[in-house]
Amino acid sequence: MNHYIRSVLLLAVMCLAAILPAHAQIPAQPAPKKGTVIEILGADTLQLIEKDTINVTRFIGHARFKQGSTLFFCDSAVKNNKTNIVDAYGNVHINQADSVHIYGNYLNYDGNTRIAILQENARLTDGKVTITGPELQYDMNAKIGSYVKTGRLVNGKSVLTSDEGYYYTETKEMHFQRNVVLVDPDYTLSTDALLYNTETKIANIIAPTTINEGKRIMYATSGYYDTDKGYGNFGNRPTIEDSTGTLTADNIEMDKLTGMAYATGNMVYKDTVRKMSLLANHGTVNQIAKTILATQKPLLIMEKNKDTMYLAADTLFSGIIRPGDSLSIPSVAGLKKEPVKEPLRAVRTIRPPKEHIPVTLINQGDSLAKKQLDSVPGNVMMFVADSVLAKTKDKLDSNRVKMVKMAQPPPVVMKDSLPGIKHHADSIALSAPPAKDTADQRYILAYHHVRMFSDSLQGVADSVYYSTKDSIFRFFRDPVLWSNNTTQLSADTMLMFTKNQAADKVLMIKNAFIINNAGPDMFNQVKGNTITGYVAGESLDWMHVEGNAETINYVKDQSGAYMSVNKAQCGIINIFFKKGDVDKVVMIKDPEGTVYPFTQRPKEQLQLENFKWDIKRKPKTKYELMQ
Repeated sequence: MNHYIRSVLLLAVMCLAAILPAHAQIPAQPAPKKGTVIEILGADTLQLIEKDTINVTRFIGHARFKQGSTLFFCDSAVKNNKTNIVDAYGNVHINQADSVHIYGNYLNYDGNTRIAILQENARLTDGKVTITGPELQYDMNAKIGSYVKTGRLVNGKSVLTSDEGYYYTETKEMHFQRNVVLVDPDYTLSTDALLYNTETKIANIIAPTTINEGKRIMYATSGYYDTDKGYGNFGNRPTIEDSTGTLTADNIEMDKLTGMAYATGNMVYKDTVRKMSLLANHGTVNQIAKTILATQKPLLIMEKNKDTMYLAADTLFSGIIRPGDSLSIPSVAGLKKEPVKEPLRAVRTIRPPKEHIPVTLINQGDSLAKKQLDSVPGNVMMFVADSVLAKTKDKLDSNRVKMVKMAQPPPVVMKDSLPGIKHHADSIALSAPPAKDTADQRYILAYHHVRMFSDSLQGVADSVYYSTKDSIFRFFRDPVLWSNNTTQLSADTMLMFTKNQAADKVLMIKNAFIINNAGPDMFNQVKGNTITGYVAGESLDWMHVEGNAETINYVKDQSGAYMSVNKAQCGIINIFFKKGDVDKVVMIKDPEGTVYPFTQRPKEQLQLENFKWDIKRKPKTKYELMQ
């Protein structure tokens, strides 16, 4: 009888276990907390195991549970009725309110804390993103999915991996930590910490980060990057680097679709190939066209072996010379309100052999020869003997002829001091054949209040154009150059030809004027329509003055005392130098002149027309350009 009663009671308990809440099976346990009750929806087989301290229920085959709005599915499960913990096995699937789905082959779920830990092919998805890893943890209360043993997030074409990750399903934000890598078809992002919004696809930079786009690499420590639109805003001195240079600033905004980047605050652009740096407080970079516009106190620095050049202006612009681009520059007429009335004659750049000079040379012992020789001072044009104008070691090739032609263009309406490269037909044609590949050649435009400084050469102008293709500096509108505080060069337009970033030739076009301070109120002077100075080795080789050539020079004796003042003029003057000193002066086409004793010199007649000693405009130090 007693055996029969015990069997009936056991059967009743098993039935109650299938239809009542889990904790109702153990009257000795306290009532379950609100929201923690796990409902049993069904299984193919149910087993209750109760022995000593063990009180578990086994569910075999298509086990199904429910807790609040969360559904659980698995092949089999074991529920600890004392701890309210469920261990599920095989094809585990958690569905939270039809918004988050979690999968795995093994589940450990605490019904009290509502934290699920899934292992073996674990996967979490909200329909838009998928997170996978060897182990995933999901907090049902906070709705946060995480992994601490490496994981991966896939969002469209973007794939993110890290050692740790935390996904906030309500805000759609993912926090990645340690060895974070974001791989996109267009770029790769790597960092140690990253905040990523799976809905907006915006990555917030919270640690040193590298964005590699193949041709460009960005380094940033703060800011954000829209991985979908390719727009980024970065602070704390980010850097953009490519094969030719780097760009750094306090803040950089970039738009990948347009290729534009905007640098603000202490911008530094470095051309690592040509050792040039561009500094400014604001810069606009076109990454597609490879151009950069610098404003707000821009400064260009060109590094040389012995002498670095600094160039400042209101605005600096640099761009790439592409195949087919013209090397033309605005002509002298294009920089003035009046057109050129007559074209200049071609100037041969080879040195004419002295024995074939088309005039009769007079012996230096004759009085006229003395007059001609002293017509140009030895220290005139000595500026080219300094480090800026004396680095080239290539001698001029007498078998090669280069022509520099000035063509008369049509009138141009003046709107700016540097109208542009293609406002009219070429005004300067270079005979040197163009390079086959000019994609890497760059030009620089500096306009308005240009100032230049190096230890050996200083200058001012309204506009300057420089091209790495022909290595020529072109100075426009009232350009003036100084050397050693004693020599001043000026003309309507000036060209400085360089080789290996050292001066090779200086061409002064229209109203060319050279002034050398010989002493108090005493100036040696050379004037002509065009003056060309040629450099060979480390000193000036010869100088060609063409068109209404005039000179005034103060002559000294061997002891350094002034003897006389020579004033002469002719059509052409060739001045030959030896070790920086005048070796021979050849006057061509109707030379004439006057020699005045020094004590009887007519001071009012010792300044050529348009004389202007403009030393006050000369930059004194490189620091003036930085202010």
